[in-house]
Amino acid sequence: MSEEKKILLVDDEVDILEFISYNLEKEGYKVYTAQNGKDAIKIAEKKDPDLIILDVMMPEMDGIVTCEELRKKPKLKSTVIAFLTARGEDYSQIAGFEAGADDYITKPIRPKVLLSRVRALMKRSQLIEDNEPVVSDNLITIGGIVIDRERYLISVDNKEMVLPRKEFELLSLLASKPGKVFTREEIYSSVWGEQVIVGDRTIDVHIRKLREKIGDEHIKTLKGIGYKFVE
Repeated sequence: MSEEKKILLVDDEVDILEFISYNLEKEGYKVYTAQNGKDAIKIAEKKDPDLIILDVMMPEMDGIVTCEELRKKPKLKSTVIAFLTARGEDYSQIAGFEAGADDYITKPIRPKVLLSRVRALMKRSQLIEDNEPVVSDNLITIGGIVIDRERYLISVDNKEMVLPRKEFELLSLLASKPGKVFTREEIYSSVWGEQVIVGDRTIDVHIRKLREKIGDEHIKTLKGIGYKFVE
């Protein structure tokens, strides 16, 4: 690994922390750990990790709430976050994505599978640092909407707002070519990456959240095909 990447691992079970930390450190990652959401937020702000792996079920502050709080921090709004969930756990992927997570990992997990998933997530993190070329210009202005990729902000009728990273990337993709129909496959590949497995409703959830923020009229659905941005 040419450059040491930082991972924050959050779980209230010490044996889980030790097992995953051991395997990640063997691979060359710098691993920080926390046993609750409050400590995780403090460490994340201080260490600025490339990836946060976050358990869902924790005392005091569960993973969903912790993720929401992390996304409120300006320096962490684009950090890759993956939920760690137990099989059979009463957990909704949709709730996780709505909270701002990028992916989820099911435990127990074999070391080789874990490292494969982490490598895929790290590639995604690198694309963010490199400003993945979804659009050629850092500034897109369409009607009353301005998308500033350099500052990771959007403005709707002169009102600035910060979107969760995947919502921002999805909006940037659609607005990069107004009127073009992006298939679901194109969206998955451009926004989530071909190596990342997400649920079938992931795009629908993100589209719904975008419509709530910028207005229903800007994103049109073509049933069975995909979505397009209209002025």
